[in-house]
Amino acid sequence: MCGIEKLDGHGSFVRSRIPLTQIILLANVVVVVVAVVALLALPTAPVPSGEPRAGKTAGGSPPPSSPPASPTPTPDMPSAELPPPVTASPEFARQVKANEAGMVPILMYHRIMKKRLASIDRTPDQVRKEMERLARDGYVPITAREFVTGKIDIPAGKYPVVLTFDDGHHSHFALGADGMPAKDTAVGIIYQVAKKYPDFRPVATFWVNRQPFGLQSAQDQARAVRWLTSRGFEVANHTWSHPYLPGLTKSKIAEQIVRVELMLRKLGGAASETLALPFGAMPRTRSTVQSGKWKGNDFAFKGVFLAGAQPSVSPFAKDFDRRSIQRVQSNGKKGECRKWCSQYWLEWLDKHPRERYTADGDPDRISIPRGLRGNIRPDRRRQINAY
Repeated sequence: MCGIEKLDGHGSFVRSRIPLTQIILLANVVVVVVAVVALLALPTAPVPSGEPRAGKTAGGSPPPSSPPASPTPTPDMPSAELPPPVTASPEFARQVKANEAGMVPILMYHRIMKKRLASIDRTPDQVRKEMERLARDGYVPITAREFVTGKIDIPAGKYPVVLTFDDGHHSHFALGADGMPAKDTAVGIIYQVAKKYPDFRPVATFWVNRQPFGLQSAQDQARAVRWLTSRGFEVANHTWSHPYLPGLTKSKIAEQIVRVELMLRKLGGAASETLALPFGAMPRTRSTVQSGKWKGNDFAFKGVFLAGAQPSVSPFAKDFDRRSIQRVQSNGKKGECRKWCSQYWLEWLDKHPRERYTADGDPDRISIPRGLRGNIRPDRRRQINAY
């Protein structure tokens, strides 16, 4: 049994005899139980299998109006384009304190509501304040797809953050009469923060079920998916009906995944490269959600994401497991979130900057302190820029 390093009560690292896998397992069990209880407690109407629900959307609110066809971006809409790359020498990497073997916060959001009905809900003001804090602290958003593929091409000295939204709720995306994202939706808030803080890149990942963004018709859903993906957002797979996957057979799991892939294809989206597990619950056989086939239709993911409960290791690290990637629930520090949610972890990373992923601005090199050379995956070692 090998030990790991953890913080003691004085903020120093000490050795622990508890295996890391047990700590992560315990944290995820806590997160899964809380999520299951919260979601099952919410009032929902039954939905016939394979058919979208008409009338009201989840949570009892009326569905939003249909988005119009994708408008031409307005001049004042912030761009998701990546900055020009630089060439990072060891000296440059030292100057910007680059550490591309560090930890990356992948934040998990659910519904955004003026009045929270469950602990995992957030208000528009809470989301806005958290994103403004990220922007002030030097974080730059990337998508989950960019993270797992190692495309972290953000400015030197900045920190990547992955903003993820589960379930495709109507509070995540809707357009107003002016053709712009509604103010208190996830996309609206992201653009507001990006306009106020130009370095805050307006991108995020939306993992959707069978009724993306609460929209009723396939035409409206297609317009939403195309609007988002044409502007750098990722729309990907969260299973068809959000079931508890450990309770399903391999065939039923494949059906849940493939049905969303077929839907996204019809809506004009690309094949999903990432999957978020409903409730963060991993089937006993992990390969069943990594790749598979149903009725002649294949799926394969470059990254599968859990529901908690700490920042992820770098995708360049040798202990990075793309089959079970950690996330952090967006929340305060009360109750079950005392040590597992976003406020705690953002404060922890601020206090331990050497543990955080800090970019070098060079997409072709992986810049790290010399002592971390052994932490990088063998297939990436030719890219190492050590100082």
